[in-house]
Amino acid sequence: MPPEPTPEENLQQIIDSSSYVLPELDSAFLQTDDLRGIRLMLEFHKPELHLKKAGVNSTVIVFGGTQIIPRKLAETDLGLAKKELAAEPDNPQWQRRVQRAESRLAKAHYYDEAREFSRLVSTNCQIDGHCDYVVVTGGGPGIMEAGNRGAFEAGAKSIGLNITLPEEQHPNSYITPDLCFMFRYFAMRKMHFLLRAKALVVFPGGFGTLDELFDALTLRQTNRMQVIPIILYGSEYWNRVIDFQFLADEGVIRDEHLELFQFADSPEEAWNIIAKYHGHPVSDF
Repeated sequence: MPPEPTPEENLQQIIDSSSYVLPELDSAFLQTDDLRGIRLMLEFHKPELHLKKAGVNSTVIVFGGTQIIPRKLAETDLGLAKKELAAEPDNPQWQRRVQRAESRLAKAHYYDEAREFSRLVSTNCQIDGHCDYVVVTGGGPGIMEAGNRGAFEAGAKSIGLNITLPEEQHPNSYITPDLCFMFRYFAMRKMHFLLRAKALVVFPGGFGTLDELFDALTLRQTNRMQVIPIILYGSEYWNRVIDFQFLADEGVIRDEHLELFQFADSPEEAWNIIAKYHGHPVSDF
């Protein structure tokens, strides 16, 4: 039998015990499965309080792929891929890399257009200290960066909602510092995207972009969120990716569900759809 601790030793064990730490200071306790509900509440309330403090009344969501990058970066990537292919012309890996790099370069204009769209929105709506139609993105690279960048260059606020991932996502450098938030839970992040939204503009992207698009379409289809314009930017891309008409023809969605979204092919067209919907003057660019 080990010797009984002295009262002084026992007191030190009490002080060192995790049970003695204040719950709000006990990070290990807060990370347990039993506290998941509390963490969800915290992820709701922290951004909510910050956005209210910043006077953010409404937002415009900009979604899109991380792999849609500025033209110079896309050109550099293609050049490197072609060098690798030139060294091994029969290597299918390098052939595939060149093909993919060419596709990314062909879509680089979407980065510039997302940037310009965000500038238009921010210039028209953040006036005299009012924070309406604040651009909100997922806070990462690609189209998300372009969206935050357009607002930044217009001297306006923008929001970034980052998410913890196995391959860590870092915030882009154009988000308003006190409006950049980190989430663990996709569900709570999606809620914050849509709570104040006046419009959703979806640029070309992959699985994540499709997930966010169909989440919004499902909520609109079932009347579980406010009515907003949902704009698919880049009609050629979206008509190739998703055959919406086929879904209606097959009877798995109603014909009127095709009216839940619209297409746009220029920043000006996208902004004017939003302006017209909400009764603002349509701009003649």
